[in-house]
Amino acid sequence: MTEPADHPLVTAVKPLVDAMGAELLGPGQAQPDDVVLAWEGEDVIAVRLPQLSDSLDHILAAMERRHGMPLAELDRRTKQSVVRTLEARGAFSVRHGVETVAGALGVSRFTVYNYLNRENAAKGE
Repeated sequence: MTEPADHPLVTAVKPLVDAMGAELLGPGQAQPDDVVLAWEGEDVIAVRLPQLSDSLDHILAAMERRHGMPLAELDRRTKQSVVRTLEARGAFSVRHGVETVAGALGVSRFTVYNYLNRENAAKGE
């Protein structure tokens, strides 16, 4: 990033950008799909959003950090909770999302579908 890292706008958005797995760039480096953020009428920073598949990998890595261990080592109930969280965040709308999550959890795709179906049945869907 070529812009000053201590600019108030950069300081304000950096935690969100990091959580999304996005990238900060100078506004001059922005491409058409990037989001340019302005402060008091002046372009300060550009945000390059990650591809959806990259976002899923980033979310899985963040969940591992939060739980303090590989997701595959979690107990069944916690894995079910992880699947609920991932469903709420749209993880299963990503191509190969179920396969990616199943691999991270160390379970089969069938098991992930069972977790999803059990949750949807509990909601009365």
